[in-house]
Amino acid sequence: MAKRGGFPGGMPGNMNNLMKQAQRMQRQMEETTKELEEKEYTAAAGGGAVTVTVSGKKEVVSIKLSEEVVDPDDIEMLQDLIVAATNEAFRQMEAANSEAMSKLTGGLGGALGGGFPF
Repeated sequence: MAKRGGFPGGMPGNMNNLMKQAQRMQRQMEETTKELEEKEYTAAAGGGAVTVTVSGKKEVVSIKLSEEVVDPDDIEMLQDLIVAATNEAFRQMEAANSEAMSKLTGGLGGALGGGFPF
């Protein structure tokens, strides 16, 4: 007697469960992404002389400068401090995003990128 379904060994039930898990993971990823976009990350450079805040949407939200760092004779130092603080704030944001997504996917990132044996 022929089995019903296109896959031997009860595969359709497993496929349905897999699809449900994928849909649930997609919803969780969307929610997590939205939460991460609403967060802000702040970093300082020059001992706090320059402070930069960025959003999870990868936008600079604010830059704060202390008066002593504003030296018309040394604009390059101020520029370097702004770049350093901005890059550090973005590194913090990326690390938080990676950590949140890794927790969500349970380390499946590598497998989803081609770790299947077929």
